[in-house]
Amino acid sequence: MTDARTSHLRLIKFSLVGGIGIAVQLAVLAVLSAMRMNYLFATGLAVESAVLHNFLWHRRFTWADRMDQGTLRRVFRFHLSNGAISLFGNILLMRWLVGSLHFPVVISNLLTIAACWLANFVASDRWVFRGPACRTGFRGQVKLR
Repeated sequence: MTDARTSHLRLIKFSLVGGIGIAVQLAVLAVLSAMRMNYLFATGLAVESAVLHNFLWHRRFTWADRMDQGTLRRVFRFHLSNGAISLFGNILLMRWLVGSLHFPVVISNLLTIAACWLANFVASDRWVFRGPACRTGFRGQVKLR
């Protein structure tokens, strides 16, 4: 597969996982908001739920072809990059959209997620899941490409 095709397929996979992560984030946010939790604190917990969900799926699906450099190392990097981008981006934009402009909470959250999408993909591809590609050979042997 060409590098361009691999990148496009990876972006599609990233977006699919992210779409499911959005559902996770919005569900957690809706439940916590219904419980009358402060919208900023609820946003932080909802983002963390989505970050953990997305990491697990990206590791097994989006970047499954890259050699694993240790789960703890990658989850740490994922939180430093995607977690920080998502958390701070969501909190700051939610504060502005909900707190200042009085937009609805869920619509504001969708807008903030969209704003963080590309930065998260680049950070994941170039830093969190970087490493040599591998493929499974005959009889399940892993070979470096």
